This record gives sequence, C-alpha cells and structure tokens, in this order.
Amino acid sequence: MTSHFNREYLLLQERLLTLFGVVEQMINDATRALCNRETERVANVKARDRRVNNEEVLIEEECLKILALYQPAAAALRQITAILKVNADLERIADLAGNIAERAIGLQDYPYFPVPDQLPLLAREATEMVRKALNAFVDQNLKLAKQVILDDVSVDRLNREIITDLKKIMVTDREFVEPALNCFSASKHFERIADHAENIAEDVIYMISGEIIRHRHGRFSVEVDQDVAP
Repeated sequence: MTSHFNREYLLLQERLLTLFGVVEQMINDATRALCNRETERVANVKARDRRVNNEEVLIEEECLKILALYQPAAAALRQITAILKVNADLERIADLAGNIAERAIGLQDYPYFPVPDQLPLLAREATEMVRKALNAFVDQNLKLAKQVILDDVSVDRLNREIITDLKKIMVTDREFVEPALNCFSASKHFERIADHAENIAEDVIYMISGEIIRHRHGRFSVEVDQDVAP
C-alpha cells in the first residue's frame, strides 16, 4: 500500500492505544470501587464511558473512510478489519466496566459483606488478558495472541470458584443475598471482559496469518510449549 495508507494506519493504531488506556483505567477504577468499596470512583468510570463511546464511533468512521479511499487488499485489508473489530471489543469492555461499577453501588448498604478473595485476582487476570491482547496487536506477536487464548482457562476457573462461594453465602446467610448477587454479576462481567480479550487475540491471529481460529483453540497449548522449549 501507499505511504499515505501506512501513515493513516499508524495514526489509527495510536488512537486505538489511547482508547485502550482509557478502558484499562475504567476497569481499574471499577475494580477498586467494587473490591475496596471506593464508590467515589464510579463517577469517573461513567464519565470515561461516554468518552469511549464517542471515540469508538470516530475510529469506526475513520476505518470506513480508509477502506473506501484506498480499497486495501490482503494484509492491509486484514489490518483495517482488525482495528474495526478490536475497537468494537474495547467499547464493549468499557460497558462491562461500567456495569461492574454499578454493582459496587449495590454493595454500599452491606459494609460487612465479605467480597470473595478471588474477585480481585479475577479482575487482575482479565485486565492482564486485555493488555496482552493489545500488545500482541501492536507488536503483531502471534505467540502472545495464542497465550491470551490459553489464559482464558484460568479466568473461567476463577469465575466458577467465585460463583460457588457466593452460592454458599446466599444459602447460609439470607441477609447477604442481594450483595452476593451483585458480586455474582460483577464476576460474570470480568469473565466477559476476558472473553473480549480472547476475541481480540483471535483477530490478531487472523491479521497476521489470515487464519480464522474461532472454536479451534485446542492445539495452542502444544504450540506455545514448543515455542518456549530450549
């Protein structure tokens, strides 16, 4: 493609990274609001969500303009398609962070409710998956993208453990049913954030290799192990 296309692609990439920074801060603020009961952070999450919504639309419009203007093919087409899809996933992750912040508000009236110990760990692992997926996108790192997909197994396990613990709390102490349900929802939202990170990783693999790997992740553990073997 032309140097003009390359310049506009790099500008798009920079905007996407800026958007990621905003989304990552939303996840961090939502996590602290929920796990540390810092509910004053909820307003920050909501304000950033409006910014993400606006930026997501602008990035999509820029992608469509580039597609119409340059009519890219092959690898260049995959690059713009990947930005479109990653952009959409980041917007959905921002929405989920907003939902988590709202669950934090639901805990305000239950200061003695024990937030599950695994919930902060789940939040960290989901956030790290998003960070790795974006790094894989920027660096076009196939191995890192595959690792993100493997990491989802740990997030799913933590989510199941948290839900099991919350069910026990609801059975043994009816007073805590409402806050437990709020944590239940938040745990599912973190799990969905990880799913969107997995989507981004799949798009990175398609962008680099042209291979669509949805529903075909079973061989990745073997491939990654081979990559790191001495």
